[in-house]
Amino acid sequence: MAYESIPLEAFHETFKSNTELSSVALGGKVVKVSDEFFAEAFHLLEVEPAPSLKGQFGPNGALYSGWESRRHNPSYDWCIIKLGTLGTVVGFDIDTSHFNVGNEAPEVSVDGIIDSSLDEHNVDNAKWTEILPRVPLGPSKRHLFKIPETEQVKFVKLNMYPDGGIARFRVYGNVAPVQPDSPQEVFDLAHVFAGGRVTFMSDQHFGVGANLILPGRGKDMGDGWETKRSRQKGHKDWVIIKLGAPGHLGTVEIDTAHFKGNFPESCELHALCSEDEIPDSDAVDWTQILSPVKLGPHRRHLFALDADVSVAYTHVKLTIYPDGGIKRVRIHGTKGFCPTADLAVRPTDTAENDAATPLESAPVAMKQVKTIPVLPLTPEAFSPFGQVIQAYGDHAAAPPGTKITPANQGSATKFHKLSLLKSSYPADLGASSGLSVYRCNPTKVVNGGVELKVVERHPYTNQAFIPMGGGGIQGDEALKEPGNAYLVVVAHNGADDKPDFSTLRAFVASAGQGIMYNTAIWHQPMTVLYKPMDFTCVETQIGNGDKADCEILDLEASEVVILALPRH
Repeated sequence: MAYESIPLEAFHETFKSNTELSSVALGGKVVKVSDEFFAEAFHLLEVEPAPSLKGQFGPNGALYSGWESRRHNPSYDWCIIKLGTLGTVVGFDIDTSHFNVGNEAPEVSVDGIIDSSLDEHNVDNAKWTEILPRVPLGPSKRHLFKIPETEQVKFVKLNMYPDGGIARFRVYGNVAPVQPDSPQEVFDLAHVFAGGRVTFMSDQHFGVGANLILPGRGKDMGDGWETKRSRQKGHKDWVIIKLGAPGHLGTVEIDTAHFKGNFPESCELHALCSEDEIPDSDAVDWTQILSPVKLGPHRRHLFALDADVSVAYTHVKLTIYPDGGIKRVRIHGTKGFCPTADLAVRPTDTAENDAATPLESAPVAMKQVKTIPVLPLTPEAFSPFGQVIQAYGDHAAAPPGTKITPANQGSATKFHKLSLLKSSYPADLGASSGLSVYRCNPTKVVNGGVELKVVERHPYTNQAFIPMGGGGIQGDEALKEPGNAYLVVVAHNGADDKPDFSTLRAFVASAGQGIMYNTAIWHQPMTVLYKPMDFTCVETQIGNGDKADCEILDLEASEVVILALPRH
């Protein structure tokens, strides 16, 4: 079979649009190996480059980060690898780093199984097809090989002649996308298993951009996208993601897992429809779908997108300010049609890739009114409307500037002044601050949705609600089986002194989260899900039912909104 040796300096240009199909980050794994006496074959698929273990020894001899077999093999050694996802193969990176003259593998070849129906239990009897002929290797060096694109492959076999050591083995190719058949089904359009690809990065000094669309949340900062520190005022970095299919975009998840002191201060998102692989970053066609929002450390941030629901987009551009690291980006939406794009999706008859299921909103089969998604509550997403009141097991995950100290002789941790009480009542109204308790019964949920019919605001004070939990002492009047989730629905005031429904946002909060509504923020009256809940309310009020305490607005039938709850 034909192949081409590629110089190391041409690596990026050669494989920039391909995916490392064998990576353990995608789920690649070793399923069988002929011999791994000196070093285990699982090292072959690790993400990080092989470190030097010079001078370190184990029971069987010198230690290496790689695969090393015994000496004196009369034939050859082999290792069978299940790729992380079904795909076509276009090349390899076979790395013998730190295997110096005398113990590197002298020659290798690679076979593949061109039968996607087989699983790892019957590879022994499969028909292997050579996809890289026998080629020579040298000591402590990366060897790049490009081959004609194969048919879809799930398993490859690395053959080593006759024995020796290989540090890393990377298989590059193109993912066979797995996407829903229904145009109404929400999925992550950017996910690598759906065919998404990161096609441009302004910088990837500490972590590569392609990590953003990998499955899972990773294991440390090394498997996210991280840019170098900026020294210039107004600096920004960005990535462009080509979606697996043109789509109508609904929500985005931006995950800063493990980035605790080096997360971006803020970010924004743009989208366009283009037939170009890498659209011009400064093109006027980019449409802003997420205005600049604050980000926090080590958590998932979910935001509703301001994307035109009638437009299908092919690319998104994530811009971070001024620099930093992000672990994953999930773009949730449905498939659509973009007239300028030619994105042919190769169908598959398997969903074994197990692409990350988005935290999507359930379809609501109700009357045709405006529907907005209900997203998990985070301090950053809620910050334009108020504050989230909660503790943090990992103190580094608390919002920047939070004062945290030991308390109660070390038996407690105090998170200081997460929100301050504010009141602007005229002095002659006689308002005072106090604590009240609300016992809330669960709202009606129909087909995964809740109707928003009423909103209210408090013109002169902010207002906090803190879940109280349940009882357990005999005779206690507290709820015995309280709920653990409630809705937080907010909007800014509009020019007509009514809610600006273009700013309407809906969140689901847990029983471990309290909230403080800013003064005069329109919000849904306290609404709990599935089971009753008790709340302590901290507020300033006159207490006579005056409109100065609480202004209530019943929405017109045309203004009613469906709040689509998360499925899980």
